[in-house]
Amino acid sequence: MEQVTGVLTHKNLEPIDIGIILTYFIIVFAIGFYFSLKERTSADYFLASRNVGWFAIGASLFVSNISTEHFIGLAGSGASSGLAVGHFEWLACLIVLLLGWVFVPFYLRSNVFTMPEFLERRFSRSCAVYLAGVSILAYIFTKISVHLYAAGIVLESVVGWNPLTAALILVIATGVYTVAGGLAAVIYTDLVQTLILIAGAVILTVIGLDRTGGFAGLRAAVPQSYFHMIKPLGDPDFPWTGIFFGAPILGIWYWCTDQVIVQRVLSARDEGHARAGTIFAGFLKILPVFILVLPGLIAFALYRDAFVVRNGQVTNGDIAYPMLVINLMPAGLVGVMIAALMAALMGAMSSVFNSASTLVTLDFYKKIAPDANERQLVNFGRAATGVLVLLGVLWVPFIRLISSQLFIYLQAVQAYISPPIAVCFIFGILWTRVNGTGAITTLVSGFVLGSARFMCEVLDKSQRFESPAIRWLIDMNFLHYAILMFVVCAAVLIVVSLATAAPDRGTLAGLTFATVNDKIETTKVGGVEAPKPAPETETQHRINIALTGALALTVVSLWIYFR
Repeated sequence: MEQVTGVLTHKNLEPIDIGIILTYFIIVFAIGFYFSLKERTSADYFLASRNVGWFAIGASLFVSNISTEHFIGLAGSGASSGLAVGHFEWLACLIVLLLGWVFVPFYLRSNVFTMPEFLERRFSRSCAVYLAGVSILAYIFTKISVHLYAAGIVLESVVGWNPLTAALILVIATGVYTVAGGLAAVIYTDLVQTLILIAGAVILTVIGLDRTGGFAGLRAAVPQSYFHMIKPLGDPDFPWTGIFFGAPILGIWYWCTDQVIVQRVLSARDEGHARAGTIFAGFLKILPVFILVLPGLIAFALYRDAFVVRNGQVTNGDIAYPMLVINLMPAGLVGVMIAALMAALMGAMSSVFNSASTLVTLDFYKKIAPDANERQLVNFGRAATGVLVLLGVLWVPFIRLISSQLFIYLQAVQAYISPPIAVCFIFGILWTRVNGTGAITTLVSGFVLGSARFMCEVLDKSQRFESPAIRWLIDMNFLHYAILMFVVCAAVLIVVSLATAAPDRGTLAGLTFATVNDKIETTKVGGVEAPKPAPETETQHRINIALTGALALTVVSLWIYFR
């Protein structure tokens, strides 16, 4: 393996790099404005006329999830502790199958536009308000702010751009085509951005592996533990109990109930395409371990002296990916890599913008002003999006208070809000007996539990708590805490529901396993009837089953190999 010396600290863009970046922007804007000419109704704008195919859905699911914080956070965790952080990616391969096989039938047949709308039909309006509000807060704390923060790290480190200026330009550029073209523009730009993102990441990984002498050279250059994904119970970040029992709770909330993700599935032309899109996204989610986590190991192997190691732990892993781009990519390929990073940011940001606009418009503004016309709906959504971006920017300085590893911060915050939501959706479709009173009690109880842990963890950075109870609360691994919250919230939902009146079965049409085939009233938004997706055909069903089996076998095989 070649140990590289003379590490560069930034990269000057050559004309060919600038040309590639400009070409990327031209393509993205062209797609956005093409669909801006086609959008006419609210159903078109928010659900892309429900006419999107499986390939575009899968690509959009992937790029909506992968943003610059994955490049920074996954590579940083790879440099700090090896491949173990990849558990979240491979678990997602299986969790997204739950979206396709378990949740999709309820979402499509009930004809909902948003996840709060689903909770409102299943439980109560108060549950919908809670989910919409918490979702918007989550977009600020775990999506918008982290996207911008990570993009600032990359662009400042790689090409020396001012992070705030670069973030502002990218936010405006993303907002323009998102507002102009709606969900269709977002999904089809995501398709292009997925190809660019994967191409750039694969090129960098291949070059990096070549410099380390391949997998054999890389294995020899980093601690052997870096290639073992199954960590012991006492591991501070990735205990196996937390990974296999806690992480799925986060995954169900994110992949199966979050508006940003589910809105792509709701745009499918039929159930078969919706399910196939989730399966395709599952195959794509295998890649980040090899094209985003593995580069962190490569960076540690090549530039070990650049990393700060304290008590055997790398503390500045966030520099890993930018360092590789700066030192390994030649002129031309730097432009491809910058375009890939921009594609990751803009794809994720556009998804958040569109979904936030959908939530604010349909779950709040439309309820308050039912007679609002199309122009008023869009303008209100645009203003709300601007406020979300501003709040996200203001939150960025506080991210480092939570964790030195950006991706761990993202997962930790999700662990504090996901269990009660996951409980309500899971029990809501499985059991007709749980009711609105039980659901809202569960959501509020879970919010209190999550907030208590979050606030204690933030305050503990500046003043060490000595109370044994608080120390137990803070020191528990966040994945283990997610398990505890899930159990408590499930108990609250069951007990309160059984202690109060059962819901009327007539209101549950299409919302539970027992009532999924009951007749459902057609949904209208903006006075326009939303087309109801057709069911999965027999041929589609057989193909989807075969591909599901292949995906599950692949993921299990990878776990066994890297155990």
